[in-house]
Amino acid sequence: MRYRGAVRMNSIQILFSNSVAATFCRVRLVQCLVVGLMALITNGPTLALVEQSPMDLVKSTITEVFRILDQDALKQPGHAAERRQQIEQVLRDRVSYEEMAKRALGSMWSELTVAERREFVGLFVQLLRDQFACKIDIYADEQVQYLTERREANVAEVRTVVTGAKTVTRLDFRLADRTGEWLVYDVVIDGASIVSNYRAQFASIMRNSSYNELVDRMKEKTLVVKAFEQDTRHDE
Repeated sequence: MRYRGAVRMNSIQILFSNSVAATFCRVRLVQCLVVGLMALITNGPTLALVEQSPMDLVKSTITEVFRILDQDALKQPGHAAERRQQIEQVLRDRVSYEEMAKRALGSMWSELTVAERREFVGLFVQLLRDQFACKIDIYADEQVQYLTERREANVAEVRTVVTGAKTVTRLDFRLADRTGEWLVYDVVIDGASIVSNYRAQFASIMRNSSYNELVDRMKEKTLVVKAFEQDTRHDE
């Protein structure tokens, strides 16, 4: 077996790619699952999630996603949107997307107004959702091994290994307990953090241009990906 971390991070770095279609073809199982875990807006905590440990949260989420992907009815042509909707229903309430956006933007976050922060979080979440909007039919054959849970104060890390037919991927889920429930705020893929990856991209753009330019690019990217997704649905 071989590790595929380098290929995976190239796939994650899709924010300013010139070929959206080519990027989506490169996105594989783990990227879809990871970004899905990070990307979906919460509508409020549920009691069951509050009572879960960090390990339980990660484990139950992945198990339920795999259960949906194993349903033959949802594998049929024309059911991609329904499958995604069910997965999103499972994944909501699992992520502190504001914390993730804040960490990805870095020091610039403190200079934003409340309205600007709200706008940035919305765009950031949409970018993550766009990454998740890929072909996810290849999930089912992957096996997940849950290794360890480590806690320190109000943060935790759950380490896992995802094994496929020819590949092994190390996934570390980082969670924080801010309001009495554990929420994912980052995932480290074969040693590479998704948040750090975005932070490097954002910092580069702001260093060479400005925050406003970053926001404009994020808006453009979202519009292009939405158009691509619509064309993909029509082809199903």
